[in-house]
Amino acid sequence: MPIPGNPLAYTLVYALESPRGPVLVDAGWEHEDAWAALKDGLGAFGMDIADVHGVVVTHYHPDHAGLAGRVRETSGAWVAMHRDDAAIVRLFREVVEQDADRTWELAAMRRAGAGADELGGPGSPREHIDPPAAPDRELDDGELVDLPGRRLRTVWTPGHSPGHICLHLEDGDRIFTGDHVLPRITPHIGLYPYDRTDTDPLGDYLASLGRVATVDAGEVLPAHQYRFAGLAGRTGEIIAHHEERLAELTGLLSPAPTTLWELAAGLRWREAWADMGATAKRMATGEAAAHLLVLEKRGVARRLDEGGTLRFALR
Repeated sequence: MPIPGNPLAYTLVYALESPRGPVLVDAGWEHEDAWAALKDGLGAFGMDIADVHGVVVTHYHPDHAGLAGRVRETSGAWVAMHRDDAAIVRLFREVVEQDADRTWELAAMRRAGAGADELGGPGSPREHIDPPAAPDRELDDGELVDLPGRRLRTVWTPGHSPGHICLHLEDGDRIFTGDHVLPRITPHIGLYPYDRTDTDPLGDYLASLGRVATVDAGEVLPAHQYRFAGLAGRTGEIIAHHEERLAELTGLLSPAPTTLWELAAGLRWREAWADMGATAKRMATGEAAAHLLVLEKRGVARRLDEGGTLRFALR
């Protein structure tokens, strides 16, 4: 499913057959090209979008949830997601109802602490898009999805979003990992606003990786890139990557307080800091903030609010 203007290029949407019609894992970006790809893709397997029984969304980001509402309008399908992401979607929709002149992206960032990554990812088109469809069903960890004749179990994996889920097809030896575990890249894990202490996205993500690594599944079906085997090995690689990042950030800390912006600028990024645009720098700073919060919780770093300026130092 194409994502116009995004370097990720596409989202992988999966269709699981059932006696009541196919159940989709994710739905893709809300765009006519994506809609055509979804209809053509289902048609290639003798399926009709009008027969879709349900859409289970791994997380609320628009490249995953964008077309869920249109599928529901066409087929009468239910839409399901984890209750924590459902709460965010409801909040987004309330913001739009209260202030229709503002884009939901910017307004909701203020209300829910969401970052640009949570609104479509790096390089997303910045034109106005509607909020995701409100789900009909809210899922909890361990709950079976309504997939008649099959066993598709919800595995709550917060981090990339508060309600991100993976889906373990227990009778098919497969796990659908959304953005949680990807074969060659890692999802953006950021803290927004940067000074929040009531949530710990990176800590949640690392714990979630440890949980999902124990799932017995022979094939991993992510939402981007390609299918692969070796779930436990890949989760170990991602955890190691973040530990290296935490060590790099620790090396930039000193007893003298340093601003978050200075620390983010000192980290190694795929693109040189000086060459980054404003959105990329904001996202990089969100990642640095998430890592610093973990260092705080580990007793390595301490934060100081000096006249409204956030600074960090070695503890």
